[in-house]
Amino acid sequence: MPGSSRPPLFTSLLLAIAAIGCAEASSERSQPEGWDSAVQLRPARDLDASPGVVEVDLTARVEEVEIVPGTRTPVWTYDGGIPGPLLKARVGDRVIVHFRNDLPAPTTIHWHGVRLLAEMDGAPGHSQAETPPGGSFTYDFVVPDAGLFWYHPHVDSAAQQGNGLYGALLVDDPDEPAELGDELVLVLSDIMVHEDGALGDPRAGGNFGTLFGREGDQLLVNGRLNPVIEARGGLRQRWRIVNAAKSRYYQLALAGHRFTRIGGDGGLMERPVETEMLVLTPGERADVLVTPRGAPGATLPVRWVPYDRGYGTTFQRPEVEVFRIRLADAPEAEDAPVPAVARAIPALDPAAAVRRVDLKLTMEEGEGDLVMGINDVPFWEAEPLMATVGDTEVWTVENTFDFDHPFHLHGFFFQVLGEDGRPARPMEWKDTVNVPVGGAARFVVRYDNRPGMWMFHCHILDHADAGMMGMLHLVR
Repeated sequence: MPGSSRPPLFTSLLLAIAAIGCAEASSERSQPEGWDSAVQLRPARDLDASPGVVEVDLTARVEEVEIVPGTRTPVWTYDGGIPGPLLKARVGDRVIVHFRNDLPAPTTIHWHGVRLLAEMDGAPGHSQAETPPGGSFTYDFVVPDAGLFWYHPHVDSAAQQGNGLYGALLVDDPDEPAELGDELVLVLSDIMVHEDGALGDPRAGGNFGTLFGREGDQLLVNGRLNPVIEARGGLRQRWRIVNAAKSRYYQLALAGHRFTRIGGDGGLMERPVETEMLVLTPGERADVLVTPRGAPGATLPVRWVPYDRGYGTTFQRPEVEVFRIRLADAPEAEDAPVPAVARAIPALDPAAAVRRVDLKLTMEEGEGDLVMGINDVPFWEAEPLMATVGDTEVWTVENTFDFDHPFHLHGFFFQVLGEDGRPARPMEWKDTVNVPVGGAARFVVRYDNRPGMWMFHCHILDHADAGMMGMLHLVR
């Protein structure tokens, strides 16, 4: 009848049935409880509750940590763990890091990939002084871009980072598509640990170790050995990955699966790309979608596959299980369709370049310690390149070695150029690019209004420490 209403008891019963249906639907599309507990990163504690500001204390110190089961290793840490705490911010936030150095050596922090001011970049002697033992420094900058970035030292970099100093900085964009997948931040690294728990010698192998790039014998995911991620078959996951190893190239494979890469160093790409194996050079990041599938209760190994970056780098090297995905003992779920993932990236015009920069990655022959350089000049003898705010330049980085090199430019994103001399498609913003054996990498970069001294170097850190670095002096 018009104007009549259902009895309260009947209405309550309908609401209860609806709630049960919603809960069942939710559980059908949920990961198992505690699914990511084996790889959860420690969050940094925000000291400022106001929106738009992330303020944290961060201390570098030596701490005994169990890496190999049953032994304790005195590693170099941020806030007592490997990796350091996960810093989370949103695009446009101000990030304030009160850093204290309780290490037995001077250090700095470089905020890899962040477009900040030069005086916050952590390049010792150029953007800031080294922070001595017992000293402190406050990093204060705005994060203008979404993506996964990371932090690590830039003093005696190979040893300090190899001993455990690295962490992730995740910058979210509220305008990104929702429901891309259940998110994991995965910090890949390695470390050399002896049977008694002692750290390996950061200069082991002498000149050959420097030439090859020293790799650790323990492969870590968020500081853990071969952790297990629980998953519901058929449910999509979003992996935000950084390769924080000082020399190791990470090539990942998951048998019977494909990776959908949606982003990298500078956030989302122009469009997604599917690939059977995922390669990250030291310093690079990848944003990928993965949908684990298999029989209920099955375990899927994610493997490190040797990457051929030159002579001897794959010789008699076995694949290594890096982490595992254990599927829930339940039927595969039906996930929601992948939302459209696209980003309009304006192409930089190489024809507008005011200058061509030609660099060769080189090595000196002779006795004593191996010396590397750029254009036959080691870092400590090199004059800085000069550029002006607003300039567009095309860089060509040529490899004269029998090994690939990952090349990193501080402070600025660039667009890698294809064989046709135009930005490679799909376009993306990069800060680290691989330079292949017998070849070159070319990219176009435009300098915004952040003058100062900016470093560029090979991100095999043994090579950088041996002289394969240079400086860009940007002026108004």
